[in-house]
Amino acid sequence: MTEAALKTEISAEDRMRVELYDFLAALLAAPPLDGLLRQCAKLTGDATLLGEAIGLLSKLAGKTTAPTAEREFNNLFIGMGRGELLPYASYYMTGFLNEKPLAQLRRDMAEYSIKRAPNVYEPEDNIASLMEMMAGLIDGRFGEPASLSQQQTFFSRHISPWAGHFFADLEGAKTSVFFVPVGTIGRHFMEIEREAFRLGGN
Repeated sequence: MTEAALKTEISAEDRMRVELYDFLAALLAAPPLDGLLRQCAKLTGDATLLGEAIGLLSKLAGKTTAPTAEREFNNLFIGMGRGELLPYASYYMTGFLNEKPLAQLRRDMAEYSIKRAPNVYEPEDNIASLMEMMAGLIDGRFGEPASLSQQQTFFSRHISPWAGHFFADLEGAKTSVFFVPVGTIGRHFMEIEREAFRLGGN
């Protein structure tokens, strides 16, 4: 194993966290295409609340076409002028877009050498971007893997105050069908992360 690989080695538990953060990022960044829907359809869940939500997502993915998923995504997040939901930290935390939470996020992104992709034009505090950032902090794609304390600080500052509310809203949105279990998965995962950080900080 190379020295670089040794530096970025993470535990199996953290690898699972990374995969779930990346999975949520992929589902929320753009309408899911056939390949992602097929991936979702192959998932299996266990008897936990999170596992049951994954099982429901799998069933729905097997019945959902890419055009149907795209219409639902657009109704939820784009719409005519705006979608049913505004998936941004600033909006959920202040009631307005492009406010103080976004400025704080940009400062923290600079600290961790996280740069916005050149083809991304929406504010960085989008839920999908934050899920991807959290995954990257854990697995070291921005440099060295972040310490548990650094992960907790980022989560507590940019995700915990609002992501659970967003995922609950996604579960209950009028235009949600395929995205109902996505909301459930996100909500339960945020609860698990919050509790794990609380216990880890004691």
